[in-house]
Amino acid sequence: MNGYGIFSQFYDGLTFNVDYKKRADYIESICARFSHHMGITLDLACGTGSLTLLLKERGVDIYGIDGSPDMLSLANEKAYEKGLEILFLCQPMQRIDLYGTINTCICTLDSINHLTSKKEVQETFDRVSFFMDKDGLFVFDVNTVCKHREILGNNTFVYDTDQVFCVWQNSLKENNIVNIELDLFEREGESYYRRSERFSERAYEIEELSSMLEKAGFSVEGIFADMTFDSLKENSDRAVLVARKKEQTNFEA
Repeated sequence: MNGYGIFSQFYDGLTFNVDYKKRADYIESICARFSHHMGITLDLACGTGSLTLLLKERGVDIYGIDGSPDMLSLANEKAYEKGLEILFLCQPMQRIDLYGTINTCICTLDSINHLTSKKEVQETFDRVSFFMDKDGLFVFDVNTVCKHREILGNNTFVYDTDQVFCVWQNSLKENNIVNIELDLFEREGESYYRRSERFSERAYEIEELSSMLEKAGFSVEGIFADMTFDSLKENSDRAVLVARKKEQTNFEA
């Protein structure tokens, strides 16, 4: 994942609308629905660790990986403040290298969309599969093609918080890629200081993701509209995929 250096300082404030408690409830309900004990869990692309910490407090044996050292620095600070011992590793999604196997992998808030080539997505699925025990669950969400074309598209969004004034500009390109430009204005005294961040996200058809999961050794157990167990609709903006690890795979470590 590129970017999220400067942006990491304001990420939590700008994602104030994310209800991590409800998202943790939802993940646990998915595992219950598929009769799965979470066991050793990886929070892939964990960001500042908000969801990781919540699940840890609920007794989940969890650790986090993210490609941004700035995001992980904040995650470590938050864990320290709560007195939680959580391992956070700085690794790109498509090249994760774990110390042992996992029973569950979660990847939330459209992190997979930050992989802008099918090759990178396949590599990520392969790596998760390589380190996952048979019958383990891989649960992740993605922004849909509809969201990229109809909502994000060529639109501009403005966020004004106590911490920062943010102008978020999108431009839609080929292959449902949205180039994102953030201009962040931080107030210091009577002056504002502008800093910028750039990154891209790509939306994939559900059929493409399902095919890549199958190739990586997973069977797709469920596809839902975000935070529900409802089927996807044409205008759904986020999809949740639940995949179960089949037989042991033999990808190169």
